[in-house]
Amino acid sequence: MTGLAAEKLSGLGLIVQGQVQGVGFRPTVWRLAREMDLTGDVRNTARGVEIRLWGEMADRFEVRLRAALPKLARIDTVEAYRISDDAPDNFEIAPSEAGSDRISVTPDMAVCPDCLEETRDPFQRRYRYPFANCTNCGPRLSIIREAPYDRATTTMAAFEMCPDCRAEYENPGDRRFHAQPIACHVCGPRAWLEKLGGGTVNLEAFSMMDDVDAAGGALMNGHIVAVKGLGGFHLACDATRADVVQTLRERKRRSDKPFALMARDLDVIRAHAEVSEAEAELLASPEAPIVLLKARLETLPGAVAPGLDRLGFMLPNTPMHHMLLRRMKRPVVMTSGNMSGRPQCTGNDEARRELAPIADFALFHDRDIENRIDDSVVRLDGEAPAILRRARGYAPRPIPLPDDAPDAHTVFALGSELKNTFCLTDQGRAILSQHMGDLEDVATFDEAARNLDLYRRFYGLDPDAIVVDAHPEYLSTKRGYEMAGGLPVIEVNHHHAHIAACLADNGRAFAAPPVLGVAMDGLGLGDDGTIWGGEFLVADYAGYRRAGLLKPVPLIGGAAAVREPWRNAYAHLMAEMGWAELKMNFADLDLVRRLEAAPRAQLDAMVASGTNSPASSSCGRLFDAAAAITGLAWDRQSYEAQAAMAFEAALDEDALSEPDDLAYPFSIPLLGGRGLPYIEPLAVWRAMLGDLVLDTPVGVISARFHRGLAKAIGQMIRRITADSDIDTVALSGGCFQNATLQWLVLDQVAKQGLCALTHRNVPANDGGLALGQAAVGLAHLNRGG
Repeated sequence: MTGLAAEKLSGLGLIVQGQVQGVGFRPTVWRLAREMDLTGDVRNTARGVEIRLWGEMADRFEVRLRAALPKLARIDTVEAYRISDDAPDNFEIAPSEAGSDRISVTPDMAVCPDCLEETRDPFQRRYRYPFANCTNCGPRLSIIREAPYDRATTTMAAFEMCPDCRAEYENPGDRRFHAQPIACHVCGPRAWLEKLGGGTVNLEAFSMMDDVDAAGGALMNGHIVAVKGLGGFHLACDATRADVVQTLRERKRRSDKPFALMARDLDVIRAHAEVSEAEAELLASPEAPIVLLKARLETLPGAVAPGLDRLGFMLPNTPMHHMLLRRMKRPVVMTSGNMSGRPQCTGNDEARRELAPIADFALFHDRDIENRIDDSVVRLDGEAPAILRRARGYAPRPIPLPDDAPDAHTVFALGSELKNTFCLTDQGRAILSQHMGDLEDVATFDEAARNLDLYRRFYGLDPDAIVVDAHPEYLSTKRGYEMAGGLPVIEVNHHHAHIAACLADNGRAFAAPPVLGVAMDGLGLGDDGTIWGGEFLVADYAGYRRAGLLKPVPLIGGAAAVREPWRNAYAHLMAEMGWAELKMNFADLDLVRRLEAAPRAQLDAMVASGTNSPASSSCGRLFDAAAAITGLAWDRQSYEAQAAMAFEAALDEDALSEPDDLAYPFSIPLLGGRGLPYIEPLAVWRAMLGDLVLDTPVGVISARFHRGLAKAIGQMIRRITADSDIDTVALSGGCFQNATLQWLVLDQVAKQGLCALTHRNVPANDGGLALGQAAVGLAHLNRGG
């Protein structure tokens, strides 16, 4: 359209918010506007991306734009307005407004098909280039140093673009327009293979091509290789060789925790795990997470995932990973590059120092990793994915808060001590950090502080309040008070935060009526000074009341009981049954003989005096007790929830169809005869011990326990919601990452005609806690607290 004709029409302005920066959004707008014969401009502003349009088809532009979005783009809101200015003669990408790049940070994304095809085509200039990327893929958060997001403020600043890359970067019609990490063989990062601990690498022994292919050859020859990825180092080895996998466990000091796996394509994965169409789509998505899949039995060594029936698989997420596994027809272990308990290595010198005792070789590159990002972990619940660890590919993508969320305030929520994440709020959205890890590790604690400062600067936010867990000894809580200065600090009950996180994850309005929240996890400090962990809370964002619980049982030894399942078995069996009944009726069981060898007098004295034995309603410890009683776990858990995971993995799915009366019988009496209703497991332990006497398979016992607990939770839900206006149940807490328990409880909720909310975008475990804290903090400020 000519400028003269366009002047007869008023202009249309659009302010677009969402994931619209650094993802090829403006070039898409530019191309679409030209196709539609529109004039105007597009630019980044402090409010979002502003599009100004003149032309007869301007009113149809938004619909066309939504249908033509780049793969990584997402529109959250569009605000339209009319423009009286005269129309320009053409459409252009205008300079960004100052401060506009503080709007959004895009997650690191897996290599797109177009870039991958270039690396495989000998006639392309990026053939076998390990760092090919464009606006649709590649590093983002992992390379950012400062705002605004520009090449000069990333770790790509050390690499000056060659003329060919510069031409692509400056061409609005090219998919690499303003792709900050753009690079090629001539001007970009390079990769090389080193022998750790000194010595030279004989590349010819592993490959006739290049260092990346040689690293793949080393894997095929049974070596352990440290591989520098997008957000940190991995330790890789051939997953089909039991001796090599066991060597990796011994060197890494990781006795039992399952290893993640990577395979070059879906066919390799399907040889070792069941993969549905939805799971295949998730594996191949731009986020490229680790996906938990049902294992095909006995195709891989037991040392890959000891005692578990699921395998965590991912596909290659960078050109380098694709090149590395090109000749590898077997899956490889691809686990975090660290000594167990420490954060993943990110620097080359750090890896040489820390990983030399573990890996034989290291595949290095010279693009620095500024921000460590772990692999995300996802499981498919039905046809919908549920994030179990939110990191690479997902963080820090903003999470839209409900439309009526208070947006006059900004809060910083510091999360939990374990599986730490933090959350910032800004004008109707929550920005949840990537998974940080356990703050008890000094390096993780320091890194979380550095990332918090980075987010604060990048988004240009100053909070009105700091939000923390109510536990005064959590390191995250202490940090919150230290950073508050004169700002108010809002303490939030751990389990209220879990339920609020589930509500926010599902976009539940702040003005909506309360729900019944069912929070099942390991532990959190309760209002009464005891340890909560099996809670029924009538709650909304603004408040809650405790309406029911699992039976409180002494946590004998405090933290020791979290590590040692047998302590929980003893505590539960003694709470009502007592030693005399146990010995009289079940003396022939191995369980009784093992408990006889324990220091029972000391344990009984601790319980009687309350010494280091706080009462706990923990669902996690209930599962520990069940796993110990069956003999699946006893002395010590080498990682969190190991006993519960083994107990679920042992489950016989056929036994889930047994008659209802075979499910173990929990009851629901009142505390002290007139207090809150609680779920009592005494009859469960008697039935379980009886089944052990009858040599009932552990898989059947596990199924009966899961079914019984789910039925009891359903009965408690019915009891609390009866004669009330509550029509919605929210499930949260780490125990609902037990897929069987969640599925069975959802069935109970559905049978009662109630609506159920579960987690999707943030983890049900403590990794999602900061989102709930932030939502509660906003509600607190909104009511003038």
